[in-house]
Amino acid sequence: MVEKTFEGIDFEVLKHEQLKLSKNVILDDSRDFGEVIFVGAFSNVVVGNKIISAVIVVDNNQEIIEQKYFVDRVNFPYSPEFRAYRELPAMITAFQLLEQKPEVIFMDGLGINHVRLGIASHFSMSTNTPSIAITDNLSSFVVGNDDYLFSSNNPKLVVGKSFVSKVGSKPLFISPGSLISVDSAFMITKKFVIPPHKLPEPMRAARKYVKKIQKEISK
Repeated sequence: MVEKTFEGIDFEVLKHEQLKLSKNVILDDSRDFGEVIFVGAFSNVVVGNKIISAVIVVDNNQEIIEQKYFVDRVNFPYSPEFRAYRELPAMITAFQLLEQKPEVIFMDGLGINHVRLGIASHFSMSTNTPSIAITDNLSSFVVGNDDYLFSSNNPKLVVGKSFVSKVGSKPLFISPGSLISVDSAFMITKKFVIPPHKLPEPMRAARKYVKKIQKEISK
């Protein structure tokens, strides 16, 4: 039974671990992000008991420089608050396969707009790589106005920005993982969105790539 694989997981311990790690998040820019050349993006998909993590790197002309993937066994149950524990091992392995590491990387999910610590923040701390989390679902932990997003626990804490990247669509909610500021995360996201598409181009490319790999594996 698959359930036996998940026995013994103490979610309270993991919550404390996330809270402890969250104190190490860095929201200052670790470099000049106006001069970024290589940008990455992840796309993950779970098929049965396996996870495919695909990562691509593009240059500032939106040309794909490199793409890698890794397939791993799923060893953690699905839980939105603990996505990192389910997906991060495969992501880190795929990332390590890259010869050209990106200077900043996009991923679907949450960063500091997570109630404790989102998958993007986990990734940044594991690889020392600035990350940007993108989602179109506003966390209950977050309140927003027309622009900035704030922690509902601390109304003075800015945890991201909203961006209507496509007319008539839900806004994107952009949040840093670590090693990058809220404003720089927003700036890079806006730079890599090409109308009429909603998502930044690296994320679109990563999604296409993971679908291709999924098809090949399913043959």
